[in-house]
Amino acid sequence: MFFLRILLGICILYHFHDLHVSSCVNPEDICEDPPVFSPSHLVVRHGDPTSATCTVCKEQCHNKLIGLEKSLGSESTKGTTITWKVEKLTEWDTSALCFYNYNNSKQCCTELPVTVYHPPVRVSLRFMNGSGPLIVNHTYTLQCTVEDVAPVNSLIVSFYKGDTQLAQSKFHSEDKKPMTKAATHDINPSREDNGAQYWCEARLELGPEGPEHPPVVESENITSTVHYMPYQDRSSHSDPVIVTNGYPFHLNCSAKGNPSPTYDWTFPSSVSHVSNSSNFTVNSATFAHGGQYICTVFNDLGVLHVEFNVQVQVDYIPIIIGVVVAVIVLIALIFIIWFIQYYKHNKTGHYKVMGVIPFRSRHCEVPLKA
Repeated sequence: MFFLRILLGICILYHFHDLHVSSCVNPEDICEDPPVFSPSHLVVRHGDPTSATCTVCKEQCHNKLIGLEKSLGSESTKGTTITWKVEKLTEWDTSALCFYNYNNSKQCCTELPVTVYHPPVRVSLRFMNGSGPLIVNHTYTLQCTVEDVAPVNSLIVSFYKGDTQLAQSKFHSEDKKPMTKAATHDINPSREDNGAQYWCEARLELGPEGPEHPPVVESENITSTVHYMPYQDRSSHSDPVIVTNGYPFHLNCSAKGNPSPTYDWTFPSSVSHVSNSSNFTVNSATFAHGGQYICTVFNDLGVLHVEFNVQVQVDYIPIIIGVVVAVIVLIALIFIIWFIQYYKHNKTGHYKVMGVIPFRSRHCEVPLKA
């Protein structure tokens, strides 16, 4: 009989223990002295140990039934303090409930939220439109796949081009277990994106209770190859190309393009040349080289026409030199003639011989008067 009473008492205790969740009241509404967990929120990596302490009350729960409900782990009680320890947290959806009884079997309780996280096993990035080269101004979709991550509602996926962030994606799910999720982002590449590095990262934002450095896993880089039609950085060749007769001239229609462009020239009818290079050179221009030159630059994506209007002019430098020399010679001749005339007049003019050659005069004897 005594044994049956003990068994009945145990059953009643278990019955009340199982019913405390339904009779638990909101501590913010009714409980003047609610249980307090420290820390107030647990963030634990799956498989790691963890622990928390519950101060059941300050005064209200003395000499009353107190307890801790949990799905795993162990507890130890010292006065009104209950310590919960888990050696290896392996449940994805778990929590702990600290409570005490008051007022006609009502219970005052506080729940300890537990977030169990698992960093992604793998993060990968790919173009959904295929693996070939990208065409400029076409739309392509990047897909970042995050494998086996938990919890999904803490996951943030970011897309990058080099060091520049392009977009972010967040997820909403109540599932606590690891899941595989994919985020997408559309890009419209330009020719400047040729060779750009695209990548993505998956980050778990677990709040202030989480690890100091949030778990981050990055994908490998994808190097983009962008195809575009030929173009030139410089302005068009609308101004005429002035060439001096007898001198060399050089025409350059180099352009950028991917794939690398091919060149073809159209020359004036008086010029018999063939060229498939971006450069055209004439060593000594003649008047027959004047006219319109058209360089056609093309690849699979388009054609670029570059025009040159070549004008050959007379070389005036020899004429100018000849005129200058002639003027100098003329001036020299004039000076020489003037000098000769001046010299003849002043140095070799008319002279009297009598005035130039001295003669001895004869003296006559004059008789003296007595």
